[in-house]
Amino acid sequence: MTVLNAHQTAVSDRALDEESAARDHLVISLSGAHAYGFPSPDSDLDLKAIHMERTSRLVGMWPPVLHANRLEVIDGVEIDYSSNELGGALAGILTGNGTYLERILGALSLRTSPEHASLRPIVERTLSKRIYRHYHGFARRQLLDFDEAAEPTAKKLLYVLRTALTGAHALRTGRLVIDVTELLDEYGLGDALELVAHKRAGERVVLNEPLRSRWRTRAETALAALEEAHAASQLPDESTNVAEVEAWLLELRQSRW
Repeated sequence: MTVLNAHQTAVSDRALDEESAARDHLVISLSGAHAYGFPSPDSDLDLKAIHMERTSRLVGMWPPVLHANRLEVIDGVEIDYSSNELGGALAGILTGNGTYLERILGALSLRTSPEHASLRPIVERTLSKRIYRHYHGFARRQLLDFDEAAEPTAKKLLYVLRTALTGAHALRTGRLVIDVTELLDEYGLGDALELVAHKRAGERVVLNEPLRSRWRTRAETALAALEEAHAASQLPDESTNVAEVEAWLLELRQSRW
C-alpha cells in the first residue's frame, strides 16, 4: 500500500537512513494519520520504531538510553520519529500496550528485518483482553480533549473512532486493523467518511456546530462497540505464551552479544 508521495518517501528515507546508522531497527512502522486512513497535506510523518540493542551494552556498566526521539522539519515535511528498545516493547506488549503491538503488527512497515518476521506470529499469539484498557483509555482521553477544545476538529473525533474500532476489532477477531476506513462500514459508521473528508482538507479544520454535535453523539457508538467486544471477546484474559516470548528474546540476546 502506497500512502506517501514521492517527496515524503524521499524525506522519510533520508531520516530513517540516519537513524538506522545509530541503531539496529527490528521494524519501523508508519503511524498517525497516514496509517489511520485520514492524512491531510499538512500531516506530519509519524515514524515509530523498535530497535535491538547489543546485549553487551545492556549488561555493561553504562547501559544505553533505551529510547530515541526526533522531531524535525526536513524540506517542508515534519518528521516525528521515535524508537524503543525491544525488551521494553515486548514487556509492554504482554500487558496489552497497543502502541507497541501496532508497531509489530501494523500493515505499514516501512522497514523490517528477519527478526521482525520471526517475532510477528509470536506477538499475534500474545493478544489478550488486556488490550481493552489501552484502547478504551486512549479513546476516552481523545473524546475529553474534543469536548474541552475551543475549536474542535475532525481529527480528534477520528482518533476516537480509530482507537475504539481498532480495539473492538482486535477483541472480536484477533486482528489488528489500524486504518479506520477499513472498519467503518462493518461497525455501522460508514457515514464517518464525511469526517475523513474534513480531516483530509487540513489538520486544523474546525467542525461546524451541526457536525460537532452529531458526531459527538456518534462517537459513543464506537465506544459502545468497544465495550461490547470486550464483554464478548474470546481472547484470553492475559497472554498465554509468555514463555515463548521470553525464549525468543533470550535467543536473540545470545546471538547479538
